[in-house]
Amino acid sequence: MIDPELRRSIVELEMVRSIEIHPEGRVDVVVSLTTPGCPIRAQFERAVAENVGKLEGVTSVGVGFDVLSDSEKQGLQQKLGRPGGLPEGALAQVKNVICVASGKGGVGKSTMTANLAAALTAEGHPAGALDCDVYGYSIPRMLGVNSKPEVNGERKILPLESPSGVKVMSIGFFVEENSAVVWRGPMLHKAIQQFLEDVAWDELEYLLLDLPPGTGDVSMTLAQLLPQAKFLVVTTPQPAAQSVAQRGAEMAKKFDLEILGVIENMSGFTTPGGERFTIFGEGGGQLLSDELDVPLLGKVPLSEPLREHADNGSPLVIDDPDAPASQAIRQAARGIVAATPQELPVLQSTPSPAEAPPVGGTPLPVVQ
Repeated sequence: MIDPELRRSIVELEMVRSIEIHPEGRVDVVVSLTTPGCPIRAQFERAVAENVGKLEGVTSVGVGFDVLSDSEKQGLQQKLGRPGGLPEGALAQVKNVICVASGKGGVGKSTMTANLAAALTAEGHPAGALDCDVYGYSIPRMLGVNSKPEVNGERKILPLESPSGVKVMSIGFFVEENSAVVWRGPMLHKAIQQFLEDVAWDELEYLLLDLPPGTGDVSMTLAQLLPQAKFLVVTTPQPAAQSVAQRGAEMAKKFDLEILGVIENMSGFTTPGGERFTIFGEGGGQLLSDELDVPLLGKVPLSEPLREHADNGSPLVIDDPDAPASQAIRQAARGIVAATPQELPVLQSTPSPAEAPPVGGTPLPVVQ
């Protein structure tokens, strides 16, 4: 069973307190939560009961809960590399987290993030966009939102909703317009962690993270905080961009993060007369996807309307879905849907070792 916030197996995290098997086939399981008012308690109860109930010989399942002690929480924080504390449910209802990355700037990564989020939402897959490019934030402008977020009664920040239905969060909402953000690494880490854990994302099928170029602090922070996130690599056809993008993909592999696929942007320009020019070269996206052994999800043509609509805050995939660039991005969005699970992570099973040791502990009161 996968904890949807910590994105790790609850057995690996030592959150299964006890398992008691009764002769008549009843099984009682006690799970330790990080906090008494854990917002994903009901999900745990339902998922454990459902999965244990499928086992041969099990006639009924009782699920009980207790809370990790302070020392156990500290040990878990050290194990996860989260000295600032454990999350409390903000990502519990987000089914898939996808990091949109590139090795270098200027390849249209933010444009792809904004349009992919809008395309997914338009096709019935609610999506959010988190602007992790703290220094070069641009997602608010591209999705047409720019105001101060509010805070709900649970002291969670409410993301803004764009006209296209995408939920958006960015550092741009909290600084003066066009202000420069001058932060060092630890401040970046804390800001990204807060955007993930203190924002009320609620139910989303996809949360797209627009990463800054390169393989610096933000990318490593996300790899640490989201060990089950998937990476989507954006490149242009030219060999220089393709080789640099490969470095970003190698960083993801070092952290054992799955690479979902490649999108080639600016793949060619077609004049009104039908003549095609490969301004940035040809074939870089396919070459990168072959080297990484992942699918090429789309080849998006160089398009002035795509740029214009991004500048105006109205994604082209919504305003002109029949445009060639829109069709390519929607095809990529469908590829993302086909390659990602449609169930919440907490409902996914993890392979168990053949000789798994029994889990001990003192039985606690059980919820019938």
